[in-house]
Amino acid sequence: MCEEVKALVRNADAVCFDVDSTVITTEGINELAKLCGVSEAVAVLTRKTMGGTMSFCEALNNRLNLIRPNQQLVEQVARQPIQLTPGIRDLVSFLQLRGVQVFLISGGFNQLVDPVALELGIPLENVYSNRLLFGKDGEYIGFDKSQLTSDSGGKGKVIWRLKETREFHTVIMIGDGFTDLEACPPAVSLFSSYFISFT
Repeated sequence: MCEEVKALVRNADAVCFDVDSTVITTEGINELAKLCGVSEAVAVLTRKTMGGTMSFCEALNNRLNLIRPNQQLVEQVARQPIQLTPGIRDLVSFLQLRGVQVFLISGGFNQLVDPVALELGIPLENVYSNRLLFGKDGEYIGFDKSQLTSDSGGKGKVIWRLKETREFHTVIMIGDGFTDLEACPPAVSLFSSYFISFT
C-alpha cells in the first residue's frame, strides 16, 4: 500500500467497508441464487445493475423475485463458514485499536451481514444493510425499502448521515463496485486490494 493511502486511513475518523467480495470473498445473493438454481438469471440482472441500466432497487427486487429465498434458506446460507478476505481482520483490528470507527455498509442482507460484523468485533449498530421480509410461515414476501441501502446512492446517504450525526470529518469507503463509488463523495474511495500489508 502506498504511503499516501496508509496516511489517509490512519487519519480517518471512520472507515466504511462494503461486505460482499470486499470484507468476505463471497456474494450473499449469489449463494442464495445458487441454492435455488437461478444463478445465471441473477447474474444477468447483476450485470445490468453494474452497467447503470437499472436502479439498484429495481435490480434487487427482480433478483429476489427470481430467488424467492425463504427464511430457512437464508438461515442455511448464514450458517456457512465465513470466508474473510485475507488481511481484513488485521486491518479492522488496527483501525479499532487506533480509535477509528468501523462500519459495514452493504447492499446485502442483515441476516448474512450481521454474522460477519460479529466475527470481526464490529458493533451491530455500525452495520447498515438491507432486510429481507418473511411471512408467518417463513416465506419470502419482500425486502424493507425504507433502508437507505435498498436503492442507488444508498451508501452515500448512509455516509452523509454518519457525518451529520457523528460529526466525522474524514470518512473512507472501501469497496469493489459501482455502489461504493456512488458513496464518494461524501466519502473518500479506496478499493479492496488495499487490505493487504497494512502496517
